Amino acid sequence: MNNWIYLIVAIVSEVVATSALKASAGFTVLIPSIIVAVGYSSAFYFLSLTLGTIPIGMAYSVWSGVGIALVTLIGWMFFNQSLDLPAIIGILLIVAGVIVMYSFSESIAY
Repeated sequence: MNNWIYLIVAIVSEVVATSALKASAGFTVLIPSIIVAVGYSSAFYFLSLTLGTIPIGMAYSVWSGVGIALVTLIGWMFFNQSLDLPAIIGILLIVAGVIVMYSFSESIAY
């Protein structure tokens, strides 16, 4: 169970870092630049902690799929980025793919 908590921390760290990346304006703004460095460092650290028990394919698919959905939501909410129907469908397909992989794939054994 701790490994899934580590994976959640990795996802949140990556989402915060990616969001701060936009605010860093090409690493010209100090505080967002520091958040990027700390966020990505902690994201990879916590992702590495999960790989002892969670298969890399599963960990990475959950990390990237949930990360994509959350970053897109943050872009829409805080950076006024528009979402059209194809974008929403695409994100839903990514999330559905992660759910199918987790729920039904026998190739991702623990």
